[in-house]
Amino acid sequence: MISALGKKHHALLLDCRTLDTRAVPMPENAAVVIINSNFKRTLVGSEYNTRREQCDTGARLFNQPALRDVTLARFSTVSADIDPVVARRVRHILTENQRTLDAAEALIRGDLVTMGRLMADSHASMRDDFEITVPQIDTLVDIVKSVIGDEGGVRMTGGGFGGCVVALIPGHKVEEVRNVVAGQYEARTGIKETFYVCHASEGAGEC
Repeated sequence: MISALGKKHHALLLDCRTLDTRAVPMPENAAVVIINSNFKRTLVGSEYNTRREQCDTGARLFNQPALRDVTLARFSTVSADIDPVVARRVRHILTENQRTLDAAEALIRGDLVTMGRLMADSHASMRDDFEITVPQIDTLVDIVKSVIGDEGGVRMTGGGFGGCVVALIPGHKVEEVRNVVAGQYEARTGIKETFYVCHASEGAGEC
């Protein structure tokens, strides 16, 4: 979707049910950094299926077609009575949906501090509630966060169990992040990362 409908200097807020989109302006002088952990995924298919089944179970508990139809307030009233693993999966989905909406508003304000907090909370939720990160990814996140502090954010991106992290950082921090990651990640994990600097650009357009 983003490859077709992307707008220069904007992120794209996507409603995955209706496929409605909204262009959200990116902060000036902010860079999007993608760092591939180059950790080889294992058992990904079975874990994806398990997470889907757990989320479907959670939705059925609330008699809803999807978890997006469940409110955090309603979940909070019954979470203690739900299987703890299913409860963690549900909590991740509900809080992540809200974080996505909050992130769009933070981008509009150019508020990298709030973005940093939201991205940190997102990663913690993926690690602790959805349980889809691996030590190599957590290490990358920790390294990047140690450099940028509250000037932006970093989290895992993609389906999990390896892959990449994404960071939104001020342009003047890019080379410092690159150098610190190069100096620490391989030493701590035995794997060499791949580092990409990206900027939001125009999409190909609708057919």
